Amino acid sequence: MKTVIIAGGQGTRIASVNSEIPKAMIPICGKPIIEHEVEMAKRQGFTDFLFIIGYLGDQIEAYFGDGSRFGVHIDYFHETQPLGTAGALGLLRDQLTEDFFVFYGDTIMDIDMQRMVDYHKAKQADATLFLHPNDHPYDSDLVDLDAEGRIRAFYHKPHPEGFVAHNIVNAALFIFAPSVLEHIELGVKCHIEKHVLPRCMEAGKALYGYVTAEYIKDMGTPERYYSVSEDVEKGKVARLNACHKRPAIFLDRDGVINKEVNLLNKEEQMELIPGAAEAIRLINKSDYLAIVVTNQPVIARNLCTFEELDRIHMKMETLLGQEHAYINALYFCPHHPDSGYPEERKEYKIKCDCRKPAPGMLLRAAEEWNIDMAKSYMIGDSDRDVQAGINAGVKPILIETNKENALLDAVKELMDESGKWKAERL
Repeated sequence: MKTVIIAGGQGTRIASVNSEIPKAMIPICGKPIIEHEVEMAKRQGFTDFLFIIGYLGDQIEAYFGDGSRFGVHIDYFHETQPLGTAGALGLLRDQLTEDFFVFYGDTIMDIDMQRMVDYHKAKQADATLFLHPNDHPYDSDLVDLDAEGRIRAFYHKPHPEGFVAHNIVNAALFIFAPSVLEHIELGVKCHIEKHVLPRCMEAGKALYGYVTAEYIKDMGTPERYYSVSEDVEKGKVARLNACHKRPAIFLDRDGVINKEVNLLNKEEQMELIPGAAEAIRLINKSDYLAIVVTNQPVIARNLCTFEELDRIHMKMETLLGQEHAYINALYFCPHHPDSGYPEERKEYKIKCDCRKPAPGMLLRAAEEWNIDMAKSYMIGDSDRDVQAGINAGVKPILIETNKENALLDAVKELMDESGKWKAERL
């Protein structure tokens, strides 16, 4: 599969770092950013590249040549005028006759490319977008997915007051089928996110989101440049590749993250417990995944619909995002074993393997997120949570329901006095 790297940007926001070389050639730990991308792809067997170059692009071509020095093959397309992130792709239809990756040349990442390819093929997608949560969703472009991962809508910033949504952000990495190129007007400046993807949506193309916790950050500003440089140097970028197992902190929802309300079933009832967002923010800064596992018998009791429950979770993620925190995933059990309520939904009144204290939600997360359960924790406020953790093979931590800073204190217990995560637990 070919990898197209768009490397024609001028890098005006990062000019203070180095204004005499193209943005893609700015060094990170002694190597140009784009070389990090090439090396990552090569390690995984992706060795066929097409570089789209423009401003100072001769420096990129002089450095990489035909790619043989790096053990890869590189072709070039020279933009004679700026065509945005998508315009040049439309002129490459004769070369892009099979599905292909699209990278931006100012991005530091380490991802399991084959895993994303497998997802793309399984969904028979026309386009697959690399998505993740971040700590500032309120000023990010967000993506709405259905239960199967198909994209339903794009929500571009700025967002209106009172807007709630899942924290799912477009990270600007794609797999495209050649059919996507049909929606690019030839010779006209246009952009993937603003123009091409909406046109594909209107045309009924199958667009899917690949949600992951792997490391991907652009370094378009000096602040981001120094941040990603440090992450590369410390090995964090490589560690977070999905091919490596990661520990997780599983979190109950009601009484742990948000205030316990008997059978919470309305969006307006969702209110964070003080300290919960700070606790999750600490998890986000570590190598741990933050994964919510929650019993939600309100579905079986017919007190709210799946759509209403989804809105409740959107509200929770929005409130967390406003405090620069995010969860990586959420699993809920809609079942309840006891019948007898006149309004109940009988199809959900069953004994299942997902309702805590059964470990089903945790085990499903472990499989889908490649979690190291021996190094993971379950934080909850009930015996059910404790037993679910034990049944799943993780260490349980019991906290007091609705107690201010209870979750924060529990998370801090996993850190040493200097605020660093205890090494023996990572």
